[in-house]
Amino acid sequence: MEIVKKQKTIKIPIIISLALSISIIVVILYFTLDAQTITYLTTTTIRYEFFLAAIAIEFVYWILWGLRIKILSDAIETSTKIGLWESTKIVFANLFLANITPSMAGGEPVRIYLLNKNGLSTGSATAVVLGERLIDAIFLVLCFPFAFLILRNYIDIGPLQTAISIAVAVFIIAIIIFFYVLLQPEKTKKFLTFIGKKLERFSKNKKRTEMTIERIGTEVDNFHSSMLFFLRDEKKTFFIASLVTVLFWVTGWLVPPLLLMGLGLGPHLIESTASQVLLIIVVMMPTTPGSAGISEGGTAALYSLFVSSSLLGVFVLLFRFVTYYLGLIVGAIFQYRIFKSVVSFSLDVVKRHEE
Repeated sequence: MEIVKKQKTIKIPIIISLALSISIIVVILYFTLDAQTITYLTTTTIRYEFFLAAIAIEFVYWILWGLRIKILSDAIETSTKIGLWESTKIVFANLFLANITPSMAGGEPVRIYLLNKNGLSTGSATAVVLGERLIDAIFLVLCFPFAFLILRNYIDIGPLQTAISIAVAVFIIAIIIFFYVLLQPEKTKKFLTFIGKKLERFSKNKKRTEMTIERIGTEVDNFHSSMLFFLRDEKKTFFIASLVTVLFWVTGWLVPPLLLMGLGLGPHLIESTASQVLLIIVVMMPTTPGSAGISEGGTAALYSLFVSSSLLGVFVLLFRFVTYYLGLIVGAIFQYRIFKSVVSFSLDVVKRHEE
């Protein structure tokens, strides 16, 4: 009975994620496909090699992600060396759960678990994943002003302005909290413990609530020590990992221009890169599983600023296939190959990490 319950639980975010993604894509196609679309696609030479290049670039993006994990892992535990292929397999295996959970948060416990299986202590594995988050946050904060300046003359659509403003506000608040926890760990623990105890009265499972409160202190300590390790003791490693992070993100941002070129359009490299920065900030908000629906709608809204409406739906479909559905497929394959399971393993990892 327990197994059935677990499978049903993990199936819900999968179904919600796929249903939202597919339905929004269908809606976008319904409102953008017209006679002009058919005429263009039948009379223009479609460059399929660019589509294949976009898929290849997505794999390079994942490999660079694996390289960053390897660099951070080797620095935090010098006695344990993880090969590039092993770290890349960790990335592949985490893609499935990351793509069906809000803010891609589900991929983190998978990476921690697999790093631990490859010889790192749980604390060290957690430090690696938190280090990734810190580097990403710093890089995206630096990119945002440039992205906004590039697109500010384009963004005159009310709902789009509102969505970006909310996302930016949430992102800035998250960054402030991030650095507050880093600088004031004891005050953070006291505050979170206070909130936890207040909420305890509403919990039916007192023991679980106490364990959660205990874990809060442990997680804050882990976060603080991990960040200090990279920022104070391993500055060189942090710098190298940051360079790889720049290459990692820039590589991923090449996918949309390649897809546009495949459709016979201009790459719009600068506008597309700026759109990707804003889109990532929106997608990082904890909304729907895998940000499904949000990603499709955000992509359509941002790229409508410089892509004709008749080809917008086709572009969104291609973009989501390469950046979302391909990740789901690859993630499911590698997760199954490593653990001989997709559904039950995903739940077990999350549950184990929470405990």
